[in-house]
Amino acid sequence: METWIVPYTTAVGTGWVEVSDKGICRVFLPTEEAPGGTRASGPAPAHAAQAADQLQRYFAGQLRRFDLPLDIGSLTPFQERVLAVACRIPYGTVISYRRLAELAGHPKAARAAGGVMAANRLPVIIPCHRVVSSTGALTGYSGAGGISCKKLLLTMEGVEFRGEKNCRIFDSY
Repeated sequence: METWIVPYTTAVGTGWVEVSDKGICRVFLPTEEAPGGTRASGPAPAHAAQAADQLQRYFAGQLRRFDLPLDIGSLTPFQERVLAVACRIPYGTVISYRRLAELAGHPKAARAAGGVMAANRLPVIIPCHRVVSSTGALTGYSGAGGISCKKLLLTMEGVEFRGEKNCRIFDSY
């Protein structure tokens, strides 16, 4: 599969988005190093520029929900449900892994739902940063920059924090 890498610029640095003809494959946050490797030649699909624009607007506080085609490969039905639920978590809202699993139809699969979030290749677009432990602790962020990046994204969205690494969760969502 051929892919293109397109940069986007934010106040915290430059990030990149990888796209295929089908949709967005991967988001590299501004806290990550530039992706390497060989990429497709020729003009990128139109959704590449749309993705860069939407990511720039998100980081500028001007966009709360993404509208892009995604190319996330083959997934199990459980992974699809967890990612679909994560996409619906409202901007500035935080839920627990337990609640994520419940909403995906598997109330006893919080750890597995966390695994799906850890493997998310589309951070911010699929907002895995909005999922925390049941105590509100910022745990389990595998994105570049780890917990500090997760806190930066949540702070940018106006999430209320109690202490250094605990935030108010909205499990009634």
